[in-house]
Amino acid sequence: MLKKLLLVQLFLFIGFCVMAQVPSPAQIKQVNVDNLSDDQIRRIVAEMKQNNMSMDDIDSYAEQKGVPASEAEKLKTRIQAMGLDKSLEKKKSNEMFQQDTQYSGRSFNDSDTSSVDLFRQNANTSDIKRKKIFGAELFTNKNLTFEPNLRIPTPSNYKLAADDQVMIDVYGYSEVQYKLTVTSEGYIRIPNLGPVYVNGLTMDEAKTRITKQLSSIYSTISSGKTFVQVSLGNIRSIRVLLIGEIQQPGTYTLPSLATVANALYVSGGPDDNGSFRNIQVIRNGSIATTFDLYDFLTKGDLTNNIVLQDQDIVKVNPYKTRVELIGEVKRPAIFEAKDNETLQNILDYAGGYTDGSFKDNITGYRINSKEREVINVPADQIATFKLKSGDQFFVDSILNRFSNRVTISGAVFHPGNYGMEQGMTVADLIKKADGVREEASLNRGIIRRLQDDFTPAIISFNVQDVINGRSNIAVKKEDSVIVFSKLDLRQQYLVTIGGEVNRPGAFPYADSMRLEDLVLLAGGLRDAASLKHVEVSRRIRKGDYNSKDSAKAIIRQFDINADLSSIAGEQVLLEPFDEIIIRKSPAYSEQANISVEGEVVYPGQYTIVNKGEHISDLIRRSGGLKPEAFPEGAVLLRRTYINSSDSALLNNKLELFYNKLEDSSSITSVKNMIERKYQLLGINLDDVVKKPGSKYDILLEEGDVLKIPKRLQTVQMFGEVYFPKKIRYDNGYAFRDYIRGAGGYTSSALKRRSYVVYPNGEVKSTRKVLFFNRYPRVKPGSEVYIPSKKDRKGLTGQEIIGLSSGIASLALIIVTILTRVK
Repeated sequence: MLKKLLLVQLFLFIGFCVMAQVPSPAQIKQVNVDNLSDDQIRRIVAEMKQNNMSMDDIDSYAEQKGVPASEAEKLKTRIQAMGLDKSLEKKKSNEMFQQDTQYSGRSFNDSDTSSVDLFRQNANTSDIKRKKIFGAELFTNKNLTFEPNLRIPTPSNYKLAADDQVMIDVYGYSEVQYKLTVTSEGYIRIPNLGPVYVNGLTMDEAKTRITKQLSSIYSTISSGKTFVQVSLGNIRSIRVLLIGEIQQPGTYTLPSLATVANALYVSGGPDDNGSFRNIQVIRNGSIATTFDLYDFLTKGDLTNNIVLQDQDIVKVNPYKTRVELIGEVKRPAIFEAKDNETLQNILDYAGGYTDGSFKDNITGYRINSKEREVINVPADQIATFKLKSGDQFFVDSILNRFSNRVTISGAVFHPGNYGMEQGMTVADLIKKADGVREEASLNRGIIRRLQDDFTPAIISFNVQDVINGRSNIAVKKEDSVIVFSKLDLRQQYLVTIGGEVNRPGAFPYADSMRLEDLVLLAGGLRDAASLKHVEVSRRIRKGDYNSKDSAKAIIRQFDINADLSSIAGEQVLLEPFDEIIIRKSPAYSEQANISVEGEVVYPGQYTIVNKGEHISDLIRRSGGLKPEAFPEGAVLLRRTYINSSDSALLNNKLELFYNKLEDSSSITSVKNMIERKYQLLGINLDDVVKKPGSKYDILLEEGDVLKIPKRLQTVQMFGEVYFPKKIRYDNGYAFRDYIRGAGGYTSSALKRRSYVVYPNGEVKSTRKVLFFNRYPRVKPGSEVYIPSKKDRKGLTGQEIIGLSSGIASLALIIVTILTRVK
């Protein structure tokens, strides 16, 4: 609303400039911006700046008043062309709060930099500053609307006026109801009775007057046999004017039950310069009440939150005194103070100190006539300290240190922090910690201490002497006493067991630990464990140095019984860091399984009987081939040779191979092939069946999968043929016949590199015999691949012809020149 009023003033100003050939206000719609001079544009900008207006307000006014948008756009363009648009940016926050971020004079004392930095974090924008003002959250909280409750009983002091609806209920000997509206002259007209003047009467006064008038037509009212009840129906609307330092000043239409708080909320509340404590309600030219929002915020008191009347004026005055209180208070914010209030009142508005606050002194920063000054407010002066607008106060926190702390740690029963007492010694501190533990090292303990110049110092003492009273060492504040444990002063003793045990690993060493004890701790032996050649390796920890001795460890081997006792009868005592290996029995062998799938009598999983089992043995065990089996298409899938147990040498070779490949797609293809779970192994099952034990009859390995398909009757064509497809196999067809069946070669076909992949994985390529290509034989289920030619490098035929023509022309010119010279 403020922007609308200011825009009206702007265009009134344009009308005022009529003598300077600017149209009058009545002719605003006919304003031609092109006819305005630069000086007139500057005056408009100055007026807009004075009224805190921005460039966007021109468009809003044009839309509301019907001014052509083209003229408003022209005005904006003229202002931008003259470089005056920057001066119409919205105002920043109050200059009082900007000085902390823009102050360029002499710096504050270095010891105050922490508090100064806090003040320099003040907001630069008015929106952020408004959030810091105590009470501003009332008008930004969506859950708090101050909407008047229209369902409550009508207040007895509510005064009737025009447009109010009065409900009259007559009951008893007579029954009748009336719903009557107060006229603009202040009357209600009761049927069979006539007009009754109620304007300005309260509900109680109106009930008395109406009852008296009804008694003339209802005689039983006077005798008490008929009763009259008067209530308010639909309430009227009132118009209230909100002016002053407010977010959206203007005239508002509100319910007649609306209060001051309701009006403030719908208008957005006080602005950056508006007072929260001096809000006046002006009625009939005099101040009806002064509303203080702090009474509601701090006490919940809404005494002065009166119900507004029609034509009331709510005026928000500018604030007089504002101070900021931050730091260790419960509600840091910007607070408004009255003339008679002190710093103690502001502290009360902030909810008081936090638990960690330093209460002896409050640091303040004040702006005097020339510069800033620092103010120290002791605790005994807070209640009487007078405030000045712009003051900033900082409540510091207590020091993060202890006045009487001593610490004990290590091999005591209750390590931790303790309070130092007068004359306390190290022995007293150990007693408070309930004494030392059994594993404590009594020869030496240390005290970490800060000396008078704050350099650290280490003081050693004999723990046993302190406990026995032979040594008396006083402790000081912040001393840290450490009693060491023997277990922490040496490397942890471990013994390790690996191999064929259920839980291999490292275990804590104990005195008199035996080999069988460690095996039991490891969960016992596995089924494959060998009872012979149990090896114990031991560190060389003692003895004199001998340069000729090259021994690095002590190795001993033992044969044990099933009950873990030594066969020789001696007890194998372990020492710290021993490593024991239980090896696998050489005679132990786990089952190795293979699978056969497809056209055999009994397909499924089989176990390898011996190390010399061949493919023919598996065929025989599975019942032989079915009549419809196609041996020539049988394949054997074998696990990929790259796994976690392969040597590093093989992996290194593969890395070198990857480095030689230039194309990244080739590298990816090779890696994908290597990482497959199974690889295809080409076999000739027909020869295996015919000649068991021959070179074709290879040995089986764990995980092998033998697949035998049904008889295949097609040939698949791939590559550079015109129509790649499956073609029925014909025993009389040669290689070229299948090519013709697929439409023949394309122009890009590389015939001499053609190859055939047979169903069993075997591959045969085209060979060159003299000047002719000898193509491989095609079998049922084969796949024929015709690769494409590589892109030619060099000149094309047209380029060669063009180049030859150019050379010929050049030669002709040279010959002509030579002929003329002769």
